[in-house]
Amino acid sequence: MDYTEKVLEYFRNPKNMGRIENPDGVGKVGNPICGDVMWIYIKVGKNENGEDIIEDIKFETFGCAAAIATSSVVTELAKGKTLKEAEKISNKDVVEFLGGLPPIKKHCSLLAEEGLQSAINDYRSKKNERNR
Repeated sequence: MDYTEKVLEYFRNPKNMGRIENPDGVGKVGNPICGDVMWIYIKVGKNENGEDIIEDIKFETFGCAAAIATSSVVTELAKGKTLKEAEKISNKDVVEFLGGLPPIKKHCSLLAEEGLQSAINDYRSKKNERNR
């Protein structure tokens, strides 16, 4: 299986790996077929316009090189973005950033996208409960 140099770099030296204490949102996704499991943690703040932004983001992934690399990349792409901007990050953006993925590993980029969406949805549902 041929990974791009960028995939190997993000696998060997992942960015934003770890857990956020008291996160504002947590997304947990997995693929039962390959066994990859991914947690995305977000801390939400406000920008100068008062919009919710992803102030901090971390991940914990148990899986293959592609799963770890895509988790790392999705956190890099989302950090500092508004929630609206972060929601638009797609698995295609992740694959493009990495210079491609083997077809059999494309599902990993989808997991990363779903994990980010799940963390944002978790944050929003907690926020809605607090505002009731």
